Amino acid sequence: MTRSITIFDTTLRDGTQGEGISLSADDKLKIAVRLDELGVHYIEGGNPGSNGKDIEFFRRVQELGLKAKITAFGSTRRKGGSADEDENLQRIAESGAQAATLVGKSWDFHVHTALQTTLEENLAMIEDSIRYLKRRGLEVIFDAEHFFDGFKHNADYARSVLRTAHEAGADWLVLCDTNGGTMPDEIRRTMAALVEAMPEAKFGIHTHNDCELAVANALSAVSAGALQVQGTINGYGERCGNANLCSVIPNLQLKLGLPCLPDEKLAQLVPAARYVSEIANVHMPAGQPYVGTAAFAHKGGIHVSAILRDSRTYEHIAPELVGNKQRVLVSELAGQSNLVSKAQELGIELDPKSPQAAETIGRIKDLEHRGYQFEGADASLELLLREAGGEVRELFVFESFKMLVEKSAGKPVVSEAFVKLRIGGESLYTAGEGNGPVNALDNALRKALLHYYPQLTDMHLSDYKVRVLDDKEATASKVRVLIESRDAENAWSTVGVSGNVIEASWEALVDSMRYALLGQEPAAGAAALEPRPGLFNH
Repeated sequence: MTRSITIFDTTLRDGTQGEGISLSADDKLKIAVRLDELGVHYIEGGNPGSNGKDIEFFRRVQELGLKAKITAFGSTRRKGGSADEDENLQRIAESGAQAATLVGKSWDFHVHTALQTTLEENLAMIEDSIRYLKRRGLEVIFDAEHFFDGFKHNADYARSVLRTAHEAGADWLVLCDTNGGTMPDEIRRTMAALVEAMPEAKFGIHTHNDCELAVANALSAVSAGALQVQGTINGYGERCGNANLCSVIPNLQLKLGLPCLPDEKLAQLVPAARYVSEIANVHMPAGQPYVGTAAFAHKGGIHVSAILRDSRTYEHIAPELVGNKQRVLVSELAGQSNLVSKAQELGIELDPKSPQAAETIGRIKDLEHRGYQFEGADASLELLLREAGGEVRELFVFESFKMLVEKSAGKPVVSEAFVKLRIGGESLYTAGEGNGPVNALDNALRKALLHYYPQLTDMHLSDYKVRVLDDKEATASKVRVLIESRDAENAWSTVGVSGNVIEASWEALVDSMRYALLGQEPAAGAAALEPRPGLFNH
């Protein structure tokens, strides 16, 4: 019979210990709902005795009716005390959580140095705490902290910690590689020996990524008999992070054939990873396995030519299985296969043998040589392809813009933009203020276009990035500007390049509006707006 693996998510507790990650109670509740939709079995919400934010989370999460078991975290009772009188244990028991994660020392060095108590008292602390929580009706997951270091230095004592926890009623024994320094083969050997010695116990694994081995170590533990994996979405966590569940889950399910989520839930992995990234306000690496935007992106012409015949040539799984999608990048390394594939994706007819295709590739390569980059600016690339086919309507005829930036003593900087353009034979001159030059340009241009294109009301700029392309020129360097825009349903990115950051921003800004209005008819002046390939002539 195939084993199924239990997924224990600790994004809301261990994940928040990562540098730069801070979640409000509302944030934690939103993420908990998304994790529950993904199908994880346990959601560790935090320590209900440590701060008001976690107390609020445990109070409110009970109203959500989640299927996953909500788990509270805490330590064993204090040395020399009683579990019945321990405030932290009481708060766990009163939190409304269905399960408790209880962390205890399993390395004799930590018992003596960190707890400053005896080995016997540490065992008593573990036993008393687990029995107390079991009497209060909670499922208990015992996290044996620093287990692999402890086992290496004093195996007999590390085993006695597990036996004590098991005999006290712990439902799970989780071995923790707390410092993240253990190698996969050692994890496997240790786990296998314990599973054989304690066949009646259920074992789990909790690994950290200090040697870039958290996922490998978790898989090694499972191969040796572990039935639960603890980790976080996107690998968030203290120092170098925890085992990344976005890699653990598909590796278990798709590579090892060990079910952990329903098949239909696996396709929610990418949306869940990106949602958590947005709520945590942490950039997701493009090259993150399985869920990153570049995980199934192809750039080399030979690769693209092959995947057009059969995607298995350069993809280890179908990206749709985890909710991702194949992307073909068009750049200076591109061949005709890349361009044809991208055109097909956009529904554009493009004959790979046509002069039009060769001319478009040449133009893209020339632009990239000048500093443009279309890998992160799909909207600008689509505009180029549609311009080549004569599909893009001219929004306006640009005449000029001027900027005024004023700084007075004791007052914030004020930016004003003045834009002059023609639409349908009508000359327009508009002004806009903003908290910066780009914001002012956006407001001035939007003011001119809204009468003709009220659809722009729903569009806004969501991100703005500037990269210096040649730092040897110091402040005179050429810069590349990437702008991300959004409306109610979509997000898209555009690019501009110039020796002047305002001009580069203007190019990207105009492209973002042109893309937003693809296929849209103006509310007025339609007769004067004709298709015009290469309008902005980058």
